[in-house]
Amino acid sequence: MRHLAAMPLALVRASHPLPSLTVTAVATGLAVTSGREAGGLVTVAAAVLAGQLSVGWLNDLVDAPRDARVGRADKPVATGELPRPVVLVGVLISALAALVLSLPSGVLATAAHLAALVSAWAYDLGVKSSALSVLPYAVSFGLLPTFVVLGLPGAPLPPAWLVLAAASLGCAAHFANVLPDLDGDRATGVCGLPHRLGATGSHVAAASLVLAASVLLVLGPPGEVSGAGLVALPAAALIIAAGFVMGRRPGSPAAFRAVMLVALIDVALILTAGVRLD
Repeated sequence: MRHLAAMPLALVRASHPLPSLTVTAVATGLAVTSGREAGGLVTVAAAVLAGQLSVGWLNDLVDAPRDARVGRADKPVATGELPRPVVLVGVLISALAALVLSLPSGVLATAAHLAALVSAWAYDLGVKSSALSVLPYAVSFGLLPTFVVLGLPGAPLPPAWLVLAAASLGCAAHFANVLPDLDGDRATGVCGLPHRLGATGSHVAAASLVLAASVLLVLGPPGEVSGAGLVALPAAALIIAAGFVMGRRPGSPAAFRAVMLVALIDVALILTAGVRLD
């Protein structure tokens, strides 16, 4: 009984809750700024959350043997706390729910969300160990605003600057997320693009990508640059520069934290700028 009672919490831990909730919050924020009605907001949030759960659970399911070899005590599938059949059922149910919940947004939006999920599942199932490991992040994150905007009346296409900015942020997230696990990944045979570039190369890639997203978000929308943009762009550049100067010491997290801070600024720009389709 105690094991069964602990299972829901173990499922939450195995779902990568922080990234799942972050992506869901950003998608919901985009739906708000694009003018989706209340019912649409609910279905967008639920569809994206269900899809993220499927991705997170599949990741832990596939990685369980590797996580067990390196002693990842924070991974309930690897430790045996969470039975693999239960996780597999969770993957299938959440994936189906993501597609069903996408349907109110329209066929084209559903197709975009499905393509984003297929890309993310492909990463879990093996692309993460290849030189193309960053590609699913570019595709899936770029398709996130596409899914949201295609759900508007008339199924308009999202502006290119928004798609490119989202893809850049996704790629930056890939390089930044892998950094803490580089050594453990190499020990278990994972050799994606960040592992091939090494810690320094991955830091540079992540920093360049978040700055590129900042430029796109500030200069991409039509019309005059907003006051927030005029402040955000030089601030982002200064934060990245300071992070790398302070991060020269071995083991310093300064560069990583600078990348994460600029990523937060970019997300704020996305949510405050709105989706301008003109």
